[in-house]
Amino acid sequence: MKVQWYFDFISPFAWLQLPKVLALRERVEIEPVPILFAAVLDKLGQLGPAEIPGKRDFTYRFVLWQAAREGVPLHFPPAHPFNPLSVLRLCIAAGGGWNAVEALFAQIWQRGEAADTPDALRATAATLGIADVEAALADAGVKQCLRENTEQALAHGLFGVPTLRINDELFWGNDATAMALDYLDDPHRFDTAEYRRIAALPEAVRRGR
Repeated sequence: MKVQWYFDFISPFAWLQLPKVLALRERVEIEPVPILFAAVLDKLGQLGPAEIPGKRDFTYRFVLWQAAREGVPLHFPPAHPFNPLSVLRLCIAAGGGWNAVEALFAQIWQRGEAADTPDALRATAATLGIADVEAALADAGVKQCLRENTEQALAHGLFGVPTLRINDELFWGNDATAMALDYLDDPHRFDTAEYRRIAALPEAVRRGR
């Protein structure tokens, strides 16, 4: 069974889901795949939740509430949204493994530190074995890998982060983790008449199209 976890460090929901994904690795191998969420939004013509007045305030409150409820330490970075290109590239430059994923998420969402410049990333980069941060972030192969990851995500139909992709099924968001676990327990869980019916449900109206 092939499982991928698509994420962007900009998402606090990815930080909330991370402990669950790490626990899930005891059952199944999971590949972490960093992508640029902004490119997904641009492709789909959407705004992020933090770009919509009102929704931004609610989302931040909801994140803090979920973190407290789940016992996950969470401190927002100095500014949000922030440009995640540098931290995404650093993750890839460091090998893209779980040690890099955990260390960089902790910098942003556990310690509440900035991670959008080489200087802000320098200390964590050193722990990951990268001495020349600027060179790592400018590497053409690293940039290409991030583009390919994002294009792959879009090709699979991904529309948000974090997303668990199990075989060809997408499970979007921290609050869909239980649904993903149900699917792992029973891959035919959603293969019923009603699930098949809603997959082909016609639209009665299309607003603004």
